[in-house]
This record gives sequence, C-alpha cells and structure tokens, in this order.
Amino acid sequence: MLILGAAEVHQVLDDAEAEVVAAVRRAYLLHDEGRTTLPHSVFLRFPEDPRNRIIGLPAYLGEDEPVAGIKWIASFPGNTARGLERASAAVILNSMVTGQPEALLEGSVISARRTAASAALAAATLGSSVPDTGVSLVGCGVIGFEILACLRAVLPDLAAVTVFDLDDARAEAFAARCQERWPDLKTEVALSVEEALSAHRLVCLATTASAPHLTTDACRRGTLVLHVSLRDLTPGSILTAVNVVDDADHVCRESTSLHLAEQLCGNRDFIATSLGSVLRSGKPFRRAEDRVTVFSPFGLGILDLALADLVRRRAEPLGLGTRAPDFLPATAGAAAG
Repeated sequence: MLILGAAEVHQVLDDAEAEVVAAVRRAYLLHDEGRTTLPHSVFLRFPEDPRNRIIGLPAYLGEDEPVAGIKWIASFPGNTARGLERASAAVILNSMVTGQPEALLEGSVISARRTAASAALAAATLGSSVPDTGVSLVGCGVIGFEILACLRAVLPDLAAVTVFDLDDARAEAFAARCQERWPDLKTEVALSVEEALSAHRLVCLATTASAPHLTTDACRRGTLVLHVSLRDLTPGSILTAVNVVDDADHVCRESTSLHLAEQLCGNRDFIATSLGSVLRSGKPFRRAEDRVTVFSPFGLGILDLALADLVRRRAEPLGLGTRAPDFLPATAGAAAG
C-alpha cells in the first residue's frame, strides 16, 4: 500500500493546473463515451446535525490502464470556526487485477482541484462571443480560490475578480490573498451579492448553502454561472436558464436546485446538454446572449480517480509517499506456512 499525504499531493499538483484540467477533460470524455461506471454517491447524514455529512463516491474509469476506487469525503461547515478546513477526505485506489487496495491518498486537495478544474473547463468550453475578462466569486473559501487559479490558467484574458462572502472579514482576507498571488489581477470586494452577480458575465457560486437563496435576476444577459455548490439558485432561476450539467442522473438528486426544479415541473427537459457531450462533439459552444447559462456539476467520482491516479503515477518515480508492505493480511500460502 502506498500512502500519500497532503504535502505530497500538493507537491505533485501545485502549479499543474493545465495537467489537472486535461485529466478532468479526459474523464468527462470517457464518461460520455460510456467507458465509466458511476454508482450514485452514498450520503451519510446525522439526524442531530443535518448540516454535516460524509459522502462516498465509488467509481471506475475505463482508460487504457483502468482505475477503480472511492473517495470518502466529510463536509462539516462548523470546522471553519474551529480553525479547520470544512472538508476532509481520503481516496482509495484498487488494483484492477486483484481488487486489493493499492494506494491511500489525502483527498481534500484532490477534491478541491478536480472541482476547480471542472468549473474552469466549463468556463473555457461554454464560450461567449465576447471573451470573459472578469469573474465574480460568491463564497470565499478553498474551492473559490482553487477555481480562480484554474480560471487564470485557461482564460488568458481574465484580468479582474470581484468577490463576495457573507463574512466581510473572510471576503477581505480572500481578496488580499488574491492580490498577493496575482498582483496583476484587479481585485474588488462587492458590498452585496447582487453587486457581485452583476459585475461580470462569468459568475462562480461556491458556498455552503443547503437551500436555494439566490436568483439570477441581477446577472447580465449572456452570463455563465458556474453553480458549483448546487443549492444556491432557486428552481425558478434554473428553469429560465440554459442548463449544462456533468450528469443529469447524478445532479438531480439530494435536493439540489436542479432536483427541486425537476420536482416542480415533473421532467428534466430544462437540461440542455452535458459538458461531456459538448466536448465530444468537437463543435464550439456559444452561450445564449439573451439568457443566463448555468453549469451545475455534481462532482463525479471519476474526476477524483483521474486526479488520484495522476498523483500516484507522478509520485512513485519521485520517491514520494510511505510504503506499508504489511497493510494487507499475509497471502493464503504464507498464512498456512
């Protein structure tokens, strides 16, 4: 068993945004081609504390060298008040020959990077007739910062960011971090969420909202909303938008905004297409100039596997990680002896 901690995962993935986006793109294409297995995620919830949850995402990615495994990720929003990250996770990769677990990786870094890469890939793919030169980030956490890093890698014209968070101090600290990382990036803090939504035609929602609380009324026409947190937008806003998803069966579950929209109208006709389908078509996608386009990614386990496998393959020749040769029981022959 190879064990890779957060520092080692960082060592492989830091400043590798282009490679991460490429791995996520390849996973989406394989999924659209039917070369993946993706059971529904398992949500472990706690009756006494409904905000907290732990999710299991099993998956199989059928590349030339296939990968199988699971991400086990906890989301405890109260951690931020304790000085801890909201999310913590582990990824297990299994052998496709024996089924035995082969690698255990710290998963929150992988999860954040694949989420960011998915959003950035959508922004680069779901293009506009006018290049996106700015982005509004609603929610100033780890995911928002990672998304901005990936957007900077795939959108060469991106020159400005407007940020908003319900916690003013958090927004100010986030903006300062952006200025330190990217001195050439014009950074502003919005005084209201409506100001943020209207500032640019590229908007990212990455909050911890558990129920819809926003409309797209303040968005400019032709805006692309990266609806990463899945529960920010009202069903009405979803139904009036051009909707692109990663997987309709997965995203229309667990009281996401799209799930609520489906319950409201009784069908999924409001979903226009999937990102994988757009990528596989090879044809340019142009956003509707008279409506808002919303990309809602459920966050598929195949993306975690794609990045975990990338980390494992890069880490081994670098000598990273800790080997636990006695992690598994002795073989049957050795035990008998």
